[in-house]
Amino acid sequence: MGDSARESKLAGQFFDAAIGLLQQVRDEDAEEIAAAGTAIAEAVAAGGRLFAFGAGHSSLAAQDVVYRAGGLALMNLLAVPGVVGVDVMPATLGSALERVDGLAGAVLDSSPAKAGDVLIIISLSGRNALPVEMAMNARALGLTVIGVTSVAYATETKSRHVSGTYLKDHCDIVLDSRIAVGDAELTHEGIEAPFAPASTVVTSALMQATMAAAAEEMVRLGIEPPLLRSGNVDGGHEWNGRVMEEYKDRIFFRH
Repeated sequence: MGDSARESKLAGQFFDAAIGLLQQVRDEDAEEIAAAGTAIAEAVAAGGRLFAFGAGHSSLAAQDVVYRAGGLALMNLLAVPGVVGVDVMPATLGSALERVDGLAGAVLDSSPAKAGDVLIIISLSGRNALPVEMAMNARALGLTVIGVTSVAYATETKSRHVSGTYLKDHCDIVLDSRIAVGDAELTHEGIEAPFAPASTVVTSALMQATMAAAAEEMVRLGIEPPLLRSGNVDGGHEWNGRVMEEYKDRIFFRH
């Protein structure tokens, strides 16, 4: 075989690292995932609304559960202008905005979120002002806050919030992604910087596991989970139309 047919040793190492992390969060976060699912199901049963927030690459896992085939129709993205992704120019502005005091409070005050709702806040480091302030303000408003973060950052980095606290300190439930500080699983001779981040894989898996736990708990409560179907299968659009009509007062990603 030629060189083009060789398997990559480093690619295999990344898969091994990701699989190891997934097994770890499956086993070690099981109780917290179940608790988060229960909180979501109970909010749905009580007429509450669901929101997810993440900044930068943490927003990818939040977006992954919004308007998603196989996902809960009630999950809404709580978007902060300029920090959702790398579409903002310059990209470094998004990182800078995460450190701005007062931004989260302004966003929450102008959002439809209210007491009894659930807000999932995703922040790998949990150290920036934006996620910390978001959690503090959300709880003050009476929301249930679920944090998805790497708790390791709280012992190995300094908080950038004026309080000196981290996202994990202001959540009702914390899902620990177990990602090492720096978010790079691999090193290799001849490569100066560590590389191959796994936070998106693990955090998205935590989010989808939580949605599955929520659906399971809704069934136990006697509620049909308001799930969306793929628009690329026969009958999908009709199904989604019915779900969105039934829950239109709790869905904010449509007019």
